[in-house]
Amino acid sequence: MEERRLGGWLFVLPAALFIFAFTNLPLLATAVTSLYAAPIAGHGGGFVGLRNYLDLLADPGFRQSLVNNLLYAAVTVPAAMVLALAMALGVNAAIPGRAFLRLSFFLPTMLPMIAVGAIWLFFYTPQYGLVDRLTRLIGMGQINWLGDPSTALPAMMAVAIWKEAGFFMIFYLAALQNISPQLREAASLEGASRQYFFRRVTLPLLGPTTLFVAVTATISAFCVVDHVVEMTQGGPDNATSLLLYYVYDTGFRYWNVNSAAAATIVLVLILAALAATLFGLVGRRVHYR
Repeated sequence: MEERRLGGWLFVLPAALFIFAFTNLPLLATAVTSLYAAPIAGHGGGFVGLRNYLDLLADPGFRQSLVNNLLYAAVTVPAAMVLALAMALGVNAAIPGRAFLRLSFFLPTMLPMIAVGAIWLFFYTPQYGLVDRLTRLIGMGQINWLGDPSTALPAMMAVAIWKEAGFFMIFYLAALQNISPQLREAASLEGASRQYFFRRVTLPLLGPTTLFVAVTATISAFCVVDHVVEMTQGGPDNATSLLLYYVYDTGFRYWNVNSAAAATIVLVLILAALAATLFGLVGRRVHYR
């Protein structure tokens, strides 16, 4: 028994060392960096404790990025999950062209985020873009989607939902294909409707997948920087600045590495709290058998 246990730890050891070296150790170094002042004129900054964190709370740009990101996650996560489930249900049925539809739904996921940003930047271009032409056809007039603070963040949300839904669809599709068809046959014999079967059988059996997708989508929503850099640079007037973009902007544009480190730790704590909440609230209702 002891030899089997030792063998198990030896198998886990390489992965554990890799995670420690490239995840835990950098996170620890970032936490230490956040407790020091930024170096000035080649001189290292002294220990300042939590001052960098207090400065973050006093920074309107950080507060705006936090609010934007919370709103961004609150909209994109459930919307992408619902759309992914709807697409998975559609392509799981025996319909003509099912393979083509699966590829079409998954295609946006295969595109690099920079390419996605460039494509949608053209779509949102006033007068010439596809979205602007469509809105004018239905009488909405010309809208500067990325230049108006009231529409810039919703426009970015639409891009994220379009790109992420196909990725989450794959997980839902795999889970749907693992549901035994005998359950559907038994429900039919009992006279259960499709809606009842979906609500009482399919959704509970999709619980583990839904929990995984929810946690993954939440983390993804707080790790957005690529298409913000490509499309808006956080503007207009910080309307599309998200937390990771704030970290990037603070650390690489203004070279305030210590403040960026503090923002990174705050971001990690937010993600840990959200993941714990999801596992605590949703995980209790998940059935694995």
